[in-house]
Amino acid sequence: MSAVSSLLIDRTATPIGELIVVADGEGALRAIDWTDHEDRLHRLLRLHHSGGYELRPSRDPGGLTRAMDAYFAGDLAVIDRLPVRTGGTPFQRAVWAALRGIPCGTTIAYRELAALAGRPAAVRAAGHANGANPLSVVVPCHRVIGSGGALTGYGGGVERKRWLLAHEGVTVG
Repeated sequence: MSAVSSLLIDRTATPIGELIVVADGEGALRAIDWTDHEDRLHRLLRLHHSGGYELRPSRDPGGLTRAMDAYFAGDLAVIDRLPVRTGGTPFQRAVWAALRGIPCGTTIAYRELAALAGRPAAVRAAGHANGANPLSVVVPCHRVIGSGGALTGYGGGVERKRWLLAHEGVTVG
């Protein structure tokens, strides 16, 4: 049986709601989500930490909260430099790595995401992996849109997705 993961948790206010930041003891980001979706955060943490996990309050673990504050204040590139560590299947990790490769200020379609993850025919699977992303904003799942340019689902809500894209300079309808 796996050992219980000891994780650090902090919260920070953003222009679009309070954000939860979860890090490990080495300062790698393990999860990030909105407080109004905290149940999903815990569900994903249970999936990624089979031995269980404990959350200990910590002020700015690994400098991650300060980095998220900087992103929301306009330093968009700061999220590209953050260390992340997740569980997930090899395909999920390939999708999440592909998401991190989408340049700020651009969007791609799910079809492109599947191709970038190495499985061009697995469009639905790429969509599911995108939705299971435990590192919202930092692993920028909000940069994936429908093939016709439509704003499709986002775990934090379509209005947050619209705001994040506009914050990064993407004009959306």
